[in-house]
Amino acid sequence: MRDLHPHIDYRRISILLIVIILMAVIGSLTIGRDIYESGEKNLYSFAIVNLFGYLFVFFLMPMELAFIFYLRTGYDPVMLNLVAISTALASQVVDYLIGYFFSARIIDRFIGRKRYEKAEEEIRKYGNWTLFFSNLLPLSSPIISLAAGMLKYRVKDAIMYSSVGMICRYLLLTLLFHG
Repeated sequence: MRDLHPHIDYRRISILLIVIILMAVIGSLTIGRDIYESGEKNLYSFAIVNLFGYLFVFFLMPMELAFIFYLRTGYDPVMLNLVAISTALASQVVDYLIGYFFSARIIDRFIGRKRYEKAEEEIRKYGNWTLFFSNLLPLSSPIISLAAGMLKYRVKDAIMYSSVGMICRYLLLTLLFHG
């Protein structure tokens, strides 16, 4: 008998569904609850969403859009930038450590070999510039951090170039969208 779906990885589909449900729960418990109960959002909600958005490489949350949303609602841009950068950096340090301490086989199960192999290739080819630009542009910076950890890339460089890229990203978004 011929297999009708030979390339479907039901395990990954299950993980993706769990992640989507988790994202909905996080959103509901933070932003949704704040809006429903008090009619407004707070920085605590943004910090949780931003932390989890950057924390795991398989979350597909557009954190820049959340930042712009909060920025446009009148929050202090300095405080919002501090929260965005500190939570994103904390998450990326965790991503780096996951890459550093866990085997490629375990990571491969969650994000797929092709994604992190491409990130490793970019890091090997461009080094610190990869870390900087992956954080400056809306690219997959958590995957780059994970790959940097897997390569045992220098921690100081990974943190410094990621931080500078993030700071530039959020300052640029603030200049463009703060009204």
